[in-house]
Amino acid sequence: MRKALKAMMFAAFALASAEPSGAVQTAAPAPAPIPPAAAVAVLPPPAVAANPANKLRLELSNGGAVVIQLRPDAAPTHVQRIQTLVRRGFYNGVVFHRVIPGFMAQGGDPKGTGAGGSELPDLKAEFTTIPYMRGIVAAARTEDPNSANSQFFIMFSPNVGLWGKYTVLGRVISGMDAVDRIAVGEPPENPTRIVRATLGDMPVVQALAPAAPAPAPIAPSPAEAPPTAD
Repeated sequence: MRKALKAMMFAAFALASAEPSGAVQTAAPAPAPIPPAAAVAVLPPPAVAANPANKLRLELSNGGAVVIQLRPDAAPTHVQRIQTLVRRGFYNGVVFHRVIPGFMAQGGDPKGTGAGGSELPDLKAEFTTIPYMRGIVAAARTEDPNSANSQFFIMFSPNVGLWGKYTVLGRVISGMDAVDRIAVGEPPENPTRIVRATLGDMPVVQALAPAAPAPAPIAPSPAEAPPTAD
């Protein structure tokens, strides 16, 4: 089972499990080293910003809509993964399962537990020098830098401790008020869902109006009532 993805790892804790006397203990493999962060501009190039495929829109169950400027110039394989999953409808109905006030909101797990992901392979890290400002969107991972898959998190506030440790995908350019209203908790009691995720180059799908209720059956009047057998 995939290990629960965490949006932040301030420190690593070694957990020793009790084993029967005489059992041979083997050391856990060391996590992969953190790759160096590539120098990338904070603002996207004009061509990236102008491409509608790089605009991710999340319609949330709290009634808000969030628009994220994706950054394929900074994290090409991660952005391509997000775009692929959005076009498949992967994120529709997925909840924000880990939301910490003043820190971040994490989602993208179809299981809603933090232990899930897509059937696609994990991605290699694409760490950059983009600072973790309010509204930054980045890929969640395990202790292994190369374990990001489908989960992501949105920053509520700046955090210098994350710089160069997670892959930045983009930044919210509209709808941070909706992000601020995402239900909090680990997990939340009533989590906020992504009702629908779309890209700017996808056809606009209008919500279908509810069908009119069928007319109530008309009871026969006494004159029309069928005769009863005596």
